[in-house]
Amino acid sequence: MNIDSEVDHLYQLPPGEFTAARNALAKTAGKNGADVRALAKPSLAAWAVNQLYWKRRADYDALVGAAGELRKIHKAILGGHRGDIRDATKAHDAAVDRALKSTLELLREQGHPITDSTRQAIQITLRALPGDEAPGRLTQALQPGGFEMLSGLSVAPVRQGSFRAKAEPATKEKAEPVKKDKKAKEAAAKAARELRVAEHEAQRQEFEAARAAREAEKAARAVERAREAIEAAKKSLEDAERDAREAERTRDVAQRRATSAAAAVARLKNS
Repeated sequence: MNIDSEVDHLYQLPPGEFTAARNALAKTAGKNGADVRALAKPSLAAWAVNQLYWKRRADYDALVGAAGELRKIHKAILGGHRGDIRDATKAHDAAVDRALKSTLELLREQGHPITDSTRQAIQITLRALPGDEAPGRLTQALQPGGFEMLSGLSVAPVRQGSFRAKAEPATKEKAEPVKKDKKAKEAAAKAARELRVAEHEAQRQEFEAARAAREAEKAARAVERAREAIEAAKKSLEDAERDAREAERTRDVAQRRATSAAAAVARLKNS
């Protein structure tokens, strides 16, 4: 048995089939049985993003590639180098939008309702890719990585020439080079301050997004538990109705037999 392939198959199954299939696999997995049994059932948002990996790989790979490029530029800027953060951000946003559309299409194809909380959890998870879990095997919505992955990096001193001061008319005065150097240092310092402010704002936004994702995930799990409870209640109701019908049939038979017996007794008394 190729246990990795079997586990991959688990995460491609509809959510309602995961638990039974996992337990069945655990019984036949030998020494890997305990590990298989410990596999968590994915939340709906995590399951949907898994399907993007398994069924729309081009969109998934494009998103991960754009995320890698954006993070590389973030690191370069914090390291004191130059980088086109605007274009990288636009490319990542576009990749997230394409991936979100594909993921929602996959949800619709499987007949799953798309609530606001589910959509939000999916979108935040897509923005947080790649995560720590194996691709295609997510079990819960991811929290944004963003600047968290850059923790420990400090803003390096801006290298000479990284920022250009506005050109001044050339003069022959000896004070001109000193003046230019001062302006260049001021411009560099200002740019570094703006970068730190942007970093702090991004961290704040990432924190708010993470909190929203946790709330969305909690709501999605509550909906899933409620749906499972409804299904269990429906089955209990069906069983109770079946038992009631059987009891009614038994009662009717007993009443007919009692009536027949009473009639037989009456005939014997009159004979």
